[in-house]
Amino acid sequence: MVRYHRMKGRPTLWLPGTDHAGIATQLVVEKMLASEGIKRVELGRDEFVNRVWEWKEKYGGTITNQIKRLGASCDWNREHFTLDEQLSRAVIEAFVRLHEKGLIYQGSYMVNWSPSLQTAVSDLEVEYHEESGTLYYIKYRVAGGSKSDYLTIATTRPETLFGDVAIAVHPEDDRYSKYINRMAIVPLTYGRHVPIISDKHVDKDFGTGVLKISPGHDHNDYNLARKLGLPILNVMNKDATLNKVAGLYCGLDRFEARKKLWADLEETGLAVKKEPHTLRVPRSQRGGEVIEPLVSKQWFVTMEPLAEKALRAVEKGDLKIIPERFEKIYNHWLSNIKDWCISRQLWWGHRIPVWYIVGKDCEEEYIVARSDDEALRKAQKKYGRDTKIYQDPDVLDTWFSSALWPFSTLGWPDESIEDFKRFYPTTMLETGHDILFFWVARMVMMGIEFTGTVPFKYVYLHGLIRDSQGRKMSKTLGNVIDPLDTIKEYGTDALRFTIALGTAGQDLNLSTERLTSNKAFTNKLWNAGKFVLQNLPSQNDASAWENILSYKFDEVELLGKLPFPECWVISKLHLLIDTVTASYDKFFFGDVGRDTYEFFWGDFADWYIEASKARLYHSGGDSVASVTQAVLLYVFENILKLLHPFMPFVTEELWQALPYRKEALIISPWPLTSLPRKSNSIKKFENLQALTRAIRNARAEYSVEPVKRISASIVANEEVTEYIVKEKEVLALLSRLDLQNIHFTDSPPGNADQSVHLVAGEGLEAYLPLADMIDITAEIQRLSKRLSKMQTEYDGLKARLSSPKFVEKAPEDIVRGVQEKAAETEEKITLTKNRLALLKSTVVVT
Repeated sequence: MVRYHRMKGRPTLWLPGTDHAGIATQLVVEKMLASEGIKRVELGRDEFVNRVWEWKEKYGGTITNQIKRLGASCDWNREHFTLDEQLSRAVIEAFVRLHEKGLIYQGSYMVNWSPSLQTAVSDLEVEYHEESGTLYYIKYRVAGGSKSDYLTIATTRPETLFGDVAIAVHPEDDRYSKYINRMAIVPLTYGRHVPIISDKHVDKDFGTGVLKISPGHDHNDYNLARKLGLPILNVMNKDATLNKVAGLYCGLDRFEARKKLWADLEETGLAVKKEPHTLRVPRSQRGGEVIEPLVSKQWFVTMEPLAEKALRAVEKGDLKIIPERFEKIYNHWLSNIKDWCISRQLWWGHRIPVWYIVGKDCEEEYIVARSDDEALRKAQKKYGRDTKIYQDPDVLDTWFSSALWPFSTLGWPDESIEDFKRFYPTTMLETGHDILFFWVARMVMMGIEFTGTVPFKYVYLHGLIRDSQGRKMSKTLGNVIDPLDTIKEYGTDALRFTIALGTAGQDLNLSTERLTSNKAFTNKLWNAGKFVLQNLPSQNDASAWENILSYKFDEVELLGKLPFPECWVISKLHLLIDTVTASYDKFFFGDVGRDTYEFFWGDFADWYIEASKARLYHSGGDSVASVTQAVLLYVFENILKLLHPFMPFVTEELWQALPYRKEALIISPWPLTSLPRKSNSIKKFENLQALTRAIRNARAEYSVEPVKRISASIVANEEVTEYIVKEKEVLALLSRLDLQNIHFTDSPPGNADQSVHLVAGEGLEAYLPLADMIDITAEIQRLSKRLSKMQTEYDGLKARLSSPKFVEKAPEDIVRGVQEKAAETEEKITLTKNRLALLKSTVVVT
């Protein structure tokens, strides 16, 4: 995109950078420290952050290096990192402004808690996996009832029973209606009572139809408890051990507690049974551990008013998502959005700009400020000169700073900066479809909120690169492909070309076959460049170069004067430029690659370069050679321009090797569109191609030695003969004909019955004398043997088909297969007999 638009003369900026990846980075560094026997808390916050910066300086450039090696045409002078001073200032400003508008608040809500990372993670960072687990059936006795009065509850997490606040059944479930409004005794809690209630959301068919409500440890229970006004009881510490609410189980890890609890339930007769059960287990996308739903005090952004504007931007057409089908997904997510938990219990990241008052309730009294000094001034003004403050220990979600990227990197909140005025709003966001919500939607919401403008006009979503079997790359599977390793083996251009041929929004399986094929394409381009360079005059030959550079192929008059092969290739090129430019403008990059590939290899390399050899190496003189050199140069340099956005390295190298290049290809102008073309020349050359293909096929069919030149009689009407005759040398070169024995007539030759007859098209035929191509006697012997073998095979097939036993008892598809094979063999026998008859008649005549 950037290379194309730059060549089109448009101001372009691709601003590179990386985010600080709060959770992922802290996890990596903590693991590294653990291998040294060091814990984060032992180091202290400042020293730990210093260690993370050291790690970042050492390893943080890996992605940047890969992007550079991949040929990303970025402005590396403007590279940013989300913890840069400028971007950090923007983050604080955004928080303060949102808080001032009442869009940021602090509250205790259920979050996804990562026990090992000791932080909340967003819904989008939780992946659910189908895993084998256990369903535990437990008796809850009904208070005041007999031994037979109990409810059996099925649960996958028995350790959360200490947090039960109610038992729920469906109001229309006859099995339990008599217990509604009574009390149940929670097992192993020294007789704690909870109410038995009814609710229509209880699934009568799951387990026993009885639901234990543990609102401190389940998202659905939490929402139900808030609706019904039930208390919320938390039984778990932040490290996933049970707290004092669990009584004797206090201090045990959640999974250890589960085992011990079940053993105790069995001992007390309250365990009914356990059975295998497939669970949807929530795991952290970062660390892979089981996520714990936990009620926790966090900072949130109210999303509804922000989401409403982002939805309207797509609805009004201010923002276009490519492919369009992702608009529905975008709209659905924003229409059902929850408030965004932006606080993370980490040390690496942007510290939340909130300060608390020493000695005051931190939920009621806090200061939001842009700096320590400002916070202290505000606090002392409100609470007195002796007031002391301390900053919130949490940091902001990484996506909070990334959401500001389109404008924070251009200087915001200072909107007078030249970059901001010139490049904002931007035109295009190009990213993976997997972060449509993580990043895209948040940038849109924040862009509109802080600048009043949608931050980009288009969002182009590319697919993910998968392995050759279509699997997502992961270290577990051992199928991760490092682009630098691929570059080493196949070259950057081949890798770029392979992945750029993908379709927007669709994942791409990266196979070695594709890479190998496109490496061959790169080599073909290189060799074509060598051919063009070797057949241009010396740069010191001023008069020859003056002649070559004088040709203006964008003029209709000159095009009409060219021989038809030259006119054909330039007309096809001009058509290609129009097609490719339109595809670039529509973001149909796969079409660009395929069309250019087809023209370069199928038309230019395979046909025109071969045809040009008749001009360059045979007759015609300097003037013919000159126009051929000019055409070769003109077509090849335009191919380099069209391919440059895909294959920047090989195209730039070849471009700068061409004489009289005044500027690098990267900044050279894009080819003009609507250039002249001659459709009659295209038709003429297509006839020549059809004739050549027919002759080549006949040679292959009769196994004619490649070096052997054969004679031919070309039968055509006057109009076709006129232009084919002019290209007799080209035809001879491409078809390996004997130039002295090509005859043009308007009727079949006298030896037509001893020749292979070819029909190349309407009004264009050829006769190739058999005696010229093969040893007829040897060929008769070969075909006779082949005919005998085929006849034996055919007789065997017919015998099977004439057997009622086979036809009636064999499976239908087997019988059909034999019938098809017999028909195919019969056809081959007929063709071989015809060819033998032709050969035998030729022997007689000879």
